[in-house]
Amino acid sequence: MAEVKRGFFRRSWSVLWRIALYSLLLLMFLLLVLRFVPPPTSSFMLQSPYPVRQQWISIDTLPAHVALAMVASEDQRFPEHFGVDFGAIKDALKQSDEGSNLRGASTITQQTAKNLLLWPGRSLVRKSIEAALAMSLELIWGKKRILEVYLNIAEFGKGIYGVEAASQYYFGKAASKLSRNEAARLAVMLPGPRSRDPRFLTPYLQQRVSWVEKQMRQLGAGYLNSVVN
Repeated sequence: MAEVKRGFFRRSWSVLWRIALYSLLLLMFLLLVLRFVPPPTSSFMLQSPYPVRQQWISIDTLPAHVALAMVASEDQRFPEHFGVDFGAIKDALKQSDEGSNLRGASTITQQTAKNLLLWPGRSLVRKSIEAALAMSLELIWGKKRILEVYLNIAEFGKGIYGVEAASQYYFGKAASKLSRNEAARLAVMLPGPRSRDPRFLTPYLQQRVSWVEKQMRQLGAGYLNSVVN
């Protein structure tokens, strides 16, 4: 009887190991394809309760200040880290009570992984998967592609995904025509895109736009040159 049980567990472990391996290989193949092909949709778009607006735009056709605004607002160490900002995570853990959700530590790479492949939520399990995917994106895609996909799948309103759809909806113009101020206005929407409108900012968000523009000036126009060139 004991031998039968051991045989059963060995076979079960072998099957689970093969499933995990094949799933990992399939995921790596998918990421490799998406390194060159625009994602037709994303996990968050599929889960959206609103009609989806999204139009792909190449990062090469965008003014440099559009990407800079997002980096200045969301992840100023984006050119330096490898998908996960461990310093930010350490700070977030220090500020949280034991067992509480992890907040304020997601990089642009992690947000891209989450929006593209995962689900909303702040559990440590999901955060762990997100971090592993983020490092995979850094390895397979590189910074430029990560930033390009992020700019095209980030949510900027109810069912509005990507800077092109957002620019058309809010400002009636192509994203290639966005001013620095308009880019900063879009950037401050990202923490709460379904409750914010870049055309009608609260005093707090007006201050936030001013802060983002100041950060953009301090970082400098060439801050992302090593990333996007």
